[in-house]
Amino acid sequence: MKIGKTEIHIIQGDILSLDVDAIVNPSNKYLQHGGGLAGQIVRKGGYSIQRESDKLAPIDVGSSVITEGGNLLAKYIIHTVGPSMGEGDEDDKLKSAIRSVLKLATENQFERIAIPAISTGVFRYPVQRCAENMLGIIMQFCKNNETSIKEIIICLYDNNKFKIFSNNYKKLEKIFNTLTG
Repeated sequence: MKIGKTEIHIIQGDILSLDVDAIVNPSNKYLQHGGGLAGQIVRKGGYSIQRESDKLAPIDVGSSVITEGGNLLAKYIIHTVGPSMGEGDEDDKLKSAIRSVLKLATENQFERIAIPAISTGVFRYPVQRCAENMLGIIMQFCKNNETSIKEIIICLYDNNKFKIFSNNYKKLEKIFNTLTG
């Protein structure tokens, strides 16, 4: 689906294998990248990513910061802190996190970014709600803002998450195409 100048794609695969300007790392507010995707990023990209993150931490839930990509194919990493289920206002916090990612990518003139399903791992945010909120904010941002971003790849490792995001994407694409003729 193309909104404004931005193509939005859903793929299944390993986000660390993508050659993009930036990948998004769903992190904790202390930017301690020990487990999950964050841990994989440091293991594959090098400990310099953790050292750079240590200088930027802590950050608020719903906000984002950038580090270099180390040895990864992606030149940069946008670290964002999504909500943890049970803390309250989770939907708004997720939307804020995605908005902050897109704003940082635009401010840094990134053209291609890859985003995983934010907060759906150890933070237990429901995948269906994540898909609805992430896709909604991405579409809204691309429609209402001038952006350097030409391609947003939502990259999902898990087959179940891929199916849920794909189904939501197809529904939103139909609605968008109906509205835009």
